[in-house]
Amino acid sequence: MDEEGSGAGTDEWERAGRALREAGLPPGSLVGRRALSGGTYNTVEELRLTDGTRYVLKVPPPDTAPALAYERQLLVSEAEFYRWAATVGVPAPRAVGDHRDGHLLMTHCPGEPWGNLPDGERRPLRRELGRMVARLHGVTGPGFGYPSGALGPLAPDWRTAFTGMYEALLDDAHRYRAWLPRPVDEVARTARTAFDALDEVTVPRLVHFDLWRGNILVERAEAGPRIGGLIDGERMLWGDPLADFVSLALLGDIRQDTDFLTGYQEGGGVAEFDGAARQRLALYRSYLYLIMLIETVPRASGDERDAWVRATVAPQFTAALDEIGRGANTPAEHGS
Repeated sequence: MDEEGSGAGTDEWERAGRALREAGLPPGSLVGRRALSGGTYNTVEELRLTDGTRYVLKVPPPDTAPALAYERQLLVSEAEFYRWAATVGVPAPRAVGDHRDGHLLMTHCPGEPWGNLPDGERRPLRRELGRMVARLHGVTGPGFGYPSGALGPLAPDWRTAFTGMYEALLDDAHRYRAWLPRPVDEVARTARTAFDALDEVTVPRLVHFDLWRGNILVERAEAGPRIGGLIDGERMLWGDPLADFVSLALLGDIRQDTDFLTGYQEGGGVAEFDGAARQRLALYRSYLYLIMLIETVPRASGDERDAWVRATVAPQFTAALDEIGRGANTPAEHGS
């Protein structure tokens, strides 16, 4: 949808003008608004000004809207991600104005969401992405957990932070009576067997946690395609870099993505998959897939989406739990 002029969608138009004014931009310069697809929680739209400049405006749903516990104040985390990404030269939007006003106005990044690409384009882009993610993981934070404060203040250790995140999600499953392929109590018992592996993470690092292809923009340039920006940093957290590898290989296995891993190592990242690391990776996989299973309820996703999640995500979730279970019964090992 592309709306021109102040007569179309008056309330939304006034909201966009107010966001520009609060950011120090002339609201009268707004000439076009276009709803952007892909967001499942916040409302997202592109704003076009008289000089051709484009911005992106995100507005959260009302506080009374159904949501998972960690989803409160998501825009705080998103602005934090963009601030830190800029410090290490990773292309991403830049927050404009004060995001604490209940919305987030940001600069527009070039490119389109990563689609199906031929190997000749995909492989160098995955390598470029690996280098970028390694730079992100070089950023350290003041504590562990979500910077939004949705689940409380940052924790002094990763085990405290992540177990709190997991338990909050299981509480959401109970609260929404979400369908899961295994009982909630069984999921909790299985996950706990891997919690000792969390103690190996001692430095809180910048984790996007939602780097699936839809949040990676590919820009077409004369020299060939390149990554134009990493967007939708609203699920950013301070924690274990390994957690990013789940969405980077959504419904797959990052260990098979040699191009990404090569770039990651070139960028200074360390990717080792010993026994404890595999336990943590399986734990993070179960966490993300648990989110995808539960959120269908507050999102009221519809029968088609629900069927897809049950057929596609649920098997990945149970596979992650099974891997955790096998690891709990395997003696500790060293090396990859």
